[in-house]
Amino acid sequence: MTPREGRPHTEPMVFCGFVPAYETVSPAPPSTPLAATAGSLPTGEAAPFVVVCVACGVLAAVVMDFPMARQAEGFTPAYIAASVLARSRPSSVAFRSAFVVHHVAGGAAGVLYALVYLLAAGLLPAVAAVGGVGVVPHLLATLVVSGFIYAFFAHLVLPRRGRGIYEERATAVRGQWLRAVVVFGVTVAVVVPAVTSVF
Repeated sequence: MTPREGRPHTEPMVFCGFVPAYETVSPAPPSTPLAATAGSLPTGEAAPFVVVCVACGVLAAVVMDFPMARQAEGFTPAYIAASVLARSRPSSVAFRSAFVVHHVAGGAAGVLYALVYLLAAGLLPAVAAVGGVGVVPHLLATLVVSGFIYAFFAHLVLPRRGRGIYEERATAVRGQWLRAVVVFGVTVAVVVPAVTSVF
């Protein structure tokens, strides 16, 4: 036995192959709903939220059509509002014009909701969220918009532009308008969180 036979094999081994490189990948944070951060966004980036609110306002106006159609004075506010724009008497306004003005006003109410929400979201601390909006700013904006819609027509437009309607049927018109506005507010309260949650 030679001196070399009893020793372990010590010749160097050469590894030929590909050594994979590993990189640590941090998990992506969950996406934040559009409206949850809308209060801190620049105007250009908050624009999609405003567009969503306009669509929700129009939808709420469409839902209002059902109780308004079932009430004797249900569409009277729409006729009076259209007569203001046309500078004519409510009795001379066509139903189509009143119908269009009513839904355009719904979209305008959506813009008002968005503005109030963005202002409140920027000033108030974030407490909780429902769907894609903060609970407190959402409720505040819904109440402000609904209250404004009712008060603006019932106490400003109706007395000044309603003429004979105000003198003869003010109580009935205001009461039925209040019920329609409640439907509008409930619709906004439900639809805005649902729609913004998918953005």
